[in-house]
Amino acid sequence: MSALFRVDRWRPGPLLPPRDSRDGALIFVVAVLCFLACLTGFAALASNRAAHGWTAQLTGSATVVVRARAGETPDSAAARAAETLAGVKGVTEAQALPREKAEALLEPWIGKAALVDDLPTPRLVTLDLAPDNPPTAEVLDKALKTAGVDATVDDHSRWIADIERAANLARLAALGVFVLIAATTAAVIAFATRAGLAARRDVIEVLHFSGAEQSFISSLFQNRFAAMGALAGLLGGAGAAIIGALARWLGGGAGLAPVLPLAWIDLAAALPCPLAAALIAGLSARLAASRIVGDMP
Repeated sequence: MSALFRVDRWRPGPLLPPRDSRDGALIFVVAVLCFLACLTGFAALASNRAAHGWTAQLTGSATVVVRARAGETPDSAAARAAETLAGVKGVTEAQALPREKAEALLEPWIGKAALVDDLPTPRLVTLDLAPDNPPTAEVLDKALKTAGVDATVDDHSRWIADIERAANLARLAALGVFVLIAATTAAVIAFATRAGLAARRDVIEVLHFSGAEQSFISSLFQNRFAAMGALAGLLGGAGAAIIGALARWLGGGAGLAPVLPLAWIDLAAALPCPLAAALIAGLSARLAASRIVGDMP
């Protein structure tokens, strides 16, 4: 091999310039895109956790609307319904809400002026259900009818279906945005890498005409751009993790928002970012350098 590739034991020097004025712009753009991709990933994880939390809350509870029959007061009817449902298998707690709480729930719908003392306000009974084997609405309704209680059971199945539908849409939207940003990041890294190699064509030509093999030249640029991609991914991922940690800290531990709980473990989603950016940049550099060398005589 030419003397250009002999290693000086006492004064080793790289074949490529250690710095380039064009490297800073590439690192900045890739770091920003990695930052946005990580933030989108955090939002996707938070929305998924929120959906699971909402569904779990509704699945483990039920509400019973009790109407008083002739000869009994609404409070006594609600107490009898709670006592009846407390004995149903799978019901961990049955609590009759007082008139004040029932009226507080009705006030946003009919207004405070309509809540007169003579209004026969239905009473509510809240149920906490066993998570492993909750009773169905049919079982609860049958127990109430057997006890002679006029009531309607709401097992929140309609709300659960709506929440699951909205949660699936939120997951798909967050995943779609994440994939779009990740694909854009990969495309920008690949494009910038090829453009950088095209600008360094003179260096590749010198190495090639000095006797360097194609694999040797490709590995040089692969390692150079892989290191740049890793640095950009590290900066972007670390920035996103810091923003996520600040959001959780300033939000009182809730996360991005009370409806989007972000856990500390979610911040680990930024860890693969440097590796992914390095792989994309290194592979793009290797392919581009190989193509440039292959076109040379």
